[in-house]
Amino acid sequence: MVYLSTEYKKLGQYIRTVDIRNKDLKISNLLGVSISKQFIKSIANTVGTDFSNYKVVKQGQFAYGPVTSRNGEKISVALLTEKECIISSSYSVFEIIDTNQLMPEYLMLWFSRPEFDRYARFKSHGSVREIFDWDEMCNVELPVPDIEKQRKIVKAYQTITDRIALKQKINDNLEAMAQAYFDNLFFSCDDTDCTLADIALVNPSRPLSKGVEARCFDMSTLPTSGCIPTGDTTKPYNGGVRFINGDTLIARITPCLENGKAAYINILNEGEVAFGSTEYIVFASKDDIPSCFYYFLIRNSKFVTFALQFMNGSSGRQRVSGEELASFPLMIPSKEKLAAFNNVGKLVLKQMKEATEEIQFLKQLQETITATLSSN
Repeated sequence: MVYLSTEYKKLGQYIRTVDIRNKDLKISNLLGVSISKQFIKSIANTVGTDFSNYKVVKQGQFAYGPVTSRNGEKISVALLTEKECIISSSYSVFEIIDTNQLMPEYLMLWFSRPEFDRYARFKSHGSVREIFDWDEMCNVELPVPDIEKQRKIVKAYQTITDRIALKQKINDNLEAMAQAYFDNLFFSCDDTDCTLADIALVNPSRPLSKGVEARCFDMSTLPTSGCIPTGDTTKPYNGGVRFINGDTLIARITPCLENGKAAYINILNEGEVAFGSTEYIVFASKDDIPSCFYYFLIRNSKFVTFALQFMNGSSGRQRVSGEELASFPLMIPSKEKLAAFNNVGKLVLKQMKEATEEIQFLKQLQETITATLSSN
């Protein structure tokens, strides 16, 4: 681990604003900046929009949203690492004057610290909208060690980032392989002779008394891809869906269902009961059907399409019931096909669990690196 021993410097002496407009309309790559501090595809309705006044961001430059009151505790700031793009003129764009004194990647690590978000929110001002303006950005103080130390820190962080990306790619490939095998085994034809209710337990009862300390998996812990929930907390049970290892969870409310929030539970201790949002539906094994069957079923495209047609309720808060999902029609799976898939499915879910655990450990290492930036 690389530790720093250097005095704090004001950021303003290292950065300058950039204001290049897309006047010739040569750039069509429209992006925004997320609170996860990344450039993302813009979701704004741009029909009829004049892009000539949009700002150009080049590789190695930063953009941030000065308005902080709409983002909770997160500041939207990101470093562009890919091809040039355009962003809304509401963003501020800046670059480092001399990258031999301050590396863009090192500065981005500083921006990634939760302490920076808290500082920026504290320094934001305004009546209707709170703004973290350019002067305040320039007044940010940070340690700026010599360039070699910066390179070592960035390299250590990037090595971990690359490892995380590799493990995530392995997970994605494993799941895609198992899903394709599942779809081919059980959905190669459109014939049906039962519903999901005939072969699954829907929201089964699990013993957990109110007030008992248990692990809680709220909606934010459910992934939109992959199967392992992360970020649980332990607190007294006060209501909500209960589940055990082998259960499959799916979010039943918009936009969580549309975004694919779901999980397969295989990270609890033996006999442990956990709980989560009332907006979950739980599917559990029935009649000796392997538990992995249900997770890959809810990821099946036909099942997702079926689920979305039942969404009802007021705009923005639509949901589907467990009974409606349980009416999903399918063929009763044969024992031979179930046995064949179980050999693949349970192994894939086990490997994905192990990879996810490593990813979480690596992310903790990243947090350690960013935390030590302020060490003296």
